[in-house]
Amino acid sequence: MTKHSFKPFANESDELEVGGLAIENRLDRVTLAGDLDITADRQGLAAARLLYEVLGEVVRRLEADPALPERLPPPVVGKVDNPFS
Repeated sequence: MTKHSFKPFANESDELEVGGLAIENRLDRVTLAGDLDITADRQGLAAARLLYEVLGEVVRRLEADPALPERLPPPVVGKVDNPFS
């Protein structure tokens, strides 16, 4: 498998690119954004393997957490002053 340094839920800064798909790390979530075409060629196979590896690590980390909540609370959204007024 492809080696990478992405550790799910480890920090608020890591990002991994798989084709056009960005996998962004947070302490309480992993965000996938963008598009990924997995083509029927060696390049597509490499992308699929990397995605499979990363998502497998996400699942293992979640399954290993005995205190995993049913659902995260909604984010607290504060009011921000309009900088244009």
